[in-house]
Amino acid sequence: MIDKTVSSPQDAVAGIFDGATVMIGGFGTAGQPAELIDALIEQGAKDLTIVNNNAGNGELGLAALLKARRVRKIVCSFPRQADSQVFDALYRAGEIELELVPQGNLAVRIQAAGAGLGAVFTPTGYGTLLAEGKETREIDGRQYVLEYPIKADFALIKAYRGDRWGNLVYRKTARNFGPIMAMAASVTIAQVSEIVPLGSLDPEAVVTPGIFVKRVVAVPGQAALAA
Repeated sequence: MIDKTVSSPQDAVAGIFDGATVMIGGFGTAGQPAELIDALIEQGAKDLTIVNNNAGNGELGLAALLKARRVRKIVCSFPRQADSQVFDALYRAGEIELELVPQGNLAVRIQAAGAGLGAVFTPTGYGTLLAEGKETREIDGRQYVLEYPIKADFALIKAYRGDRWGNLVYRKTARNFGPIMAMAASVTIAQVSEIVPLGSLDPEAVVTPGIFVKRVVAVPGQAALAA
């Protein structure tokens, strides 16, 4: 019997190793798997490379992971904002490495990893510092930059509901990067507000099929904060 459910966020993040590349879903705090991040802090893995849309808000969730000095490098598109003080301090002190990736490029590079593509050509970044040292090519009269897929050892994502096979549905804006990250990681771990019986999810509404998910954990009470 296939059953991918685990009993706690702590069990869900077991096995994340030092030096791992970890994708974390979320657009700011929308869709951020805060309980999985807290469990990862408790678990103790360090020297992590984190792939996320931004670099943390306030001092909770991803920002707390940075504050705990567990992150060696962050790959993101929006590192600075009004409440990114944790990242700002670490970066100014030279204690964290940043790879800045335009948001569209971040999404398409993650998608490329999930689709098994070798690389993609994108016009975004051409003629800027972000294209320095990268292959460029003119295609149909337009200049493009060659970008390589972003893949991960683990992905931590947040969904609305799931079943024991790992099929997931999302709630509104909380969907954001979760579906493509689930496809681009060797091990995808999802926290959901509720684990429902098989057959309860409308197949037409399932966004992430269970084939892309290795572990599912229920975190009751998260639904109100999902979007």
